Amino acid sequence: MRVIRASEIGTFEYCRRAWWYSTQDVPSTLEGRQAEGWAYHESHGRTVVSIGCLRTLGYALVIGGLALAAAFLTAQWLG
Repeated sequence: MRVIRASEIGTFEYCRRAWWYSTQDVPSTLEGRQAEGWAYHESHGRTVVSIGCLRTLGYALVIGGLALAAAFLTAQWLG
């Protein structure tokens, strides 16, 4: 049983002839463009992960700042 990937379905929907060529192991004339696309997606993925980490750090800093402010105001009120 052959596994069908989502990209293969996309190729079929976009151009059935391109899909057929890919099933016949005919080399693509756009290999350079494909490599550029893979490099771009890799770079974009790293950026997305970095932004997620920075957002988490930002939330932690805001919560920490609020906790410190609450502790300071409590100490001022009690002392």
